[in-house]
Amino acid sequence: MPKSLIAAAALGLALYGISIAPGNAQAESCAAAKSTVARMKPLATGEVAGVMVPADPKPLPDLAFTGPDGKPMLLSALRGKTVLLNLWATWCAPCRKEMPALDKLQAELGGADFEVVAVTIDQRNLDRPRAFLQEIGVTRLAYYSDPSAKIFQQLRAVDRALGMPTTLIIDPKGCELGYLAGPAEWASEDALKLLRAALGR
Repeated sequence: MPKSLIAAAALGLALYGISIAPGNAQAESCAAAKSTVARMKPLATGEVAGVMVPADPKPLPDLAFTGPDGKPMLLSALRGKTVLLNLWATWCAPCRKEMPALDKLQAELGGADFEVVAVTIDQRNLDRPRAFLQEIGVTRLAYYSDPSAKIFQQLRAVDRALGMPTTLIIDPKGCELGYLAGPAEWASEDALKLLRAALGR
């Protein structure tokens, strides 16, 4: 089957909350991430002390959401770069508070090998998240959204969305390097040290 058809089928399944179980090849690809999490673990302190760094990194589901161009996309479209994935909503006070820090983090580390992907799961008044970001001067984050909030359900199914905000650090192969339930000061020196370790800088 052509790769384009396989990708289209995977996107279609993911949009309905159905994920294809990762095969041995993908699980084995996370074995290489063990050295990364070993560098990160001692740095999960201070402002990022709540970040859980797994001893045995696993592949995450191929999450579905809407990209900056307004079209459906999958998390796998970001392969090749380390991603800090953050789920937020305008009705979540801690989420609103940490958005400027996420914007600063993107300014500090963002580039070809790293991106902050902040996905709003607002389901009503869909113009509100953009207006909020504009009001507080967030300009460096690309606009990602999921008005269906299925991304939250996909992560909850793997015990990775227990509340809001939810943040995951994901390596270039789609393996989980860290997870945080709740907010953090993502522009702090503690966060920068942790993420530079994830990037091997």
